[in-house]
Amino acid sequence: MEAVVQQGPPTAPEKEESPASQEKVRQKKDTRGWLKTLLSFASRCRGRMVVAELFSILSVFSGLVPYYGAYRIIDAVATAPSNSAAPWDAVLFWTAVSAAAYVVKQLLFAASTINAHVSAYTILASLRDGIAKRLASASLGTAQSKSIGALKNVVVDRIEQIEIPLAHMIPELSANVLLAVAIAVWVITIDWRLALACLATLPIGLLIMAFGSAGYYKMYGGYLARQDHVNSVVVEYVEGIRVVKAFNQTTSSYRKYSDAVRDFMDFTIKWMRTSRPSTASAMAILPTTLFGVVPVGVLLYLEGSLTPGEFGLVCMLALAIVTPVMYLGMSFNDMNLISYAITDAQEFLNLPVLVQPEGEAKVEGSAIHLDNVRFSYEEGAEVIHGISLDIPSGSFVALVGPSGSGKSTLARLVARHWDVDSGSVSIGGADVRDMPLAQLSSLMSYVSQSDYLLDGTLRDNVLLGKPNATDEEVRAAAEAASCEEFVSRLPKGWDTPAGEAGHALSGGERQRICIARAILKDAPVIVFDEATAFADPENEARIQKSVAALSQGKTLLVIAHRLSTIVHADVIYVVDGGQVVAQGTHAQLLENCTLYRDMWQAHIGAASWAAGSGDVPESAFAEGGDAR
Repeated sequence: MEAVVQQGPPTAPEKEESPASQEKVRQKKDTRGWLKTLLSFASRCRGRMVVAELFSILSVFSGLVPYYGAYRIIDAVATAPSNSAAPWDAVLFWTAVSAAAYVVKQLLFAASTINAHVSAYTILASLRDGIAKRLASASLGTAQSKSIGALKNVVVDRIEQIEIPLAHMIPELSANVLLAVAIAVWVITIDWRLALACLATLPIGLLIMAFGSAGYYKMYGGYLARQDHVNSVVVEYVEGIRVVKAFNQTTSSYRKYSDAVRDFMDFTIKWMRTSRPSTASAMAILPTTLFGVVPVGVLLYLEGSLTPGEFGLVCMLALAIVTPVMYLGMSFNDMNLISYAITDAQEFLNLPVLVQPEGEAKVEGSAIHLDNVRFSYEEGAEVIHGISLDIPSGSFVALVGPSGSGKSTLARLVARHWDVDSGSVSIGGADVRDMPLAQLSSLMSYVSQSDYLLDGTLRDNVLLGKPNATDEEVRAAAEAASCEEFVSRLPKGWDTPAGEAGHALSGGERQRICIARAILKDAPVIVFDEATAFADPENEARIQKSVAALSQGKTLLVIAHRLSTIVHADVIYVVDGGQVVAQGTHAQLLENCTLYRDMWQAHIGAASWAAGSGDVPESAFAEGGDAR
C-alpha cells in the first residue's frame, strides 16, 4: 500500500482541553514502573552501563585518597619535632600520592561519563525507535488519535530532557550513595561522637527539602501540562499560518498563542516562587556540617581523644559528605522528571497494534468483498452500518456520496488502516486480518486525496512503489501520471529534493508524483481515494486515460467527487450516512436514484460554469473521460 495518506479520519473534532484539565489528567497518571520500562530499552548498552558504574565507583574511592594524604601530612607535621626536616619526606610523598590519585580520579570519571552518555543516547534512540515502530504497527486511526504537538513533545522534547539526568544518574547515583556511606563509616571509625556532630544539621536540611518537595512535585504535573499545551498551540499556529493570514485572523490566533505562552510563564514563576524558598533554605543548611564538627572536635582534641591529623581529616570529610548528600536530594527531582517522561512515552509505546499472522494467507485473484461491515472511530459512534459490497476481480467500481458519508472510510477499511468492528473485509477470498501487512501491501496500491512527499528526491519518492525499478519503468510511470511536463521545469529535474520541490509544485503536481508511485508498484488492486481531487481538469483527463491503460486486468476501486471520472464504472455504489442507498451503472442511477441525480446535476452545473468562464476546457468534463 502506498504510504501517502496523511489526513486524519473524518471523526468529530476533539474537544480541546484546558491546561487545568490536562493537569488533573497528568496528576492521575501512574508513573510506577518507569524504571522497568527504561531498563528494558537499555539492553543494547548494558555493558557500557556496567563499565560506567565501575569506573564511577573507582573514581569515588580514588577521590578519597587525597583526604587520607592530607591527614597523613597534617599528622606528620603536627607530631614532628621543632625545626626538623623529617616531615618534608612525608609531605612530598603524600602530596605525590594525592596528586596521582586525583589524576586517576579524573581519568576514571571521564571514562565513566563517556560510557554513561553513550548509554543515555542509546536508550534515547531505543525509546524513539520503539515509539516509531509502535506507531507503524498500530492502526492508522490509533496513530492519528495522537496530535502532532503531543507526538513532537514526547519524541523530541520530553525524551531529550532526560538525557542529562540519565547520563549522570547512571554512574553517579550509586557512586554518591557509596561515597556518603564510606565517609560516614570513616568518620565513625575515628570517633562516633564526631559522626553524630557531622550529621547534626543534615536532618534539618532534609526535612525542609522534603517539605518543599511536596508542593514542588504537586505543581510539576501542572508545569508539564502547560508545556504540552504551549507545544500544541505553537505547532497549530505555525502549521496554520497560511490560513490565519488568508482570513485575516492573525490577531485572534496570535492571542491564543500569546495567552498559552503567558499562562506557561505565569505558572512557572508561581511554581518557582513557592518552591524555591524551601529549596534554597535546604541548600543553605545542608553544607553546614562544620557547625557541629568544629566545636565537638575541639573538645575532643583538648581532652586528648583526637589527634590534630584526625581533627583535620574529620573537618575535610564533613565538607566532603555535603556533595553526595546534596546530589542525592537533587536526584529525586531528576528521577521525577524521568518518570514523567517515560510515562508519557509509554502512552505511545503501549498503543494497541494491529494483530498480524506470521504466515501468508492464500489469495486467489483480486476480488474485494465486504460482508456486513460495521465500524466506528469512537466507541458508541458507529459510522459504517452493516455495508456489504462485491467487487469482482478486474472490475471498475466507484463509491460516491456526500462528504462525510463514509466512502473514504470504506476504502481505508479495505486497506486495513483500521479493523472493522464486526463483519469482514476480504481480498482474493482471504480476510485482510489474516494477512501480514507486508502481504496486504503487496496486493494494493493506495492513492489518497492528500499529497505527501517523503524526504528524498522526487525519483526516490516514485521508487517507493518499486525500489528495484529501472529508469525506463520510472519514466513510464511518470509519463502515465503526466509528471514529465512539470518535473522538466525544475533545475535538477528528478533529482530535486522533495522538500525543495514542494515549494515549487502545486497540490495537483505533488499528487501526480504519488500517483506515479502507485502506477509503478503495479499491484493487482488499486484504490484511488479522491486521487485527482487537486489535479487540474486538463491533466485529469490525461491521468484518467493513462491509469485506464495501466489498470487493465486489475481491480479498481475509485472514490470520486468528480462524477465525470467514473461514469463508465462497472458498478457505482452511492453511500450516504454510512449505508449503501443505491447501486448500478451511471445511467441506471440517473434514472433511479434521486441523490445521485442531484449530485450529477450539481457536478455538470459546476462544470458548465467553469467551462463558460473560459478558465477550464469543457472537454475536461465530458462523459467520455473513462477512468479505465
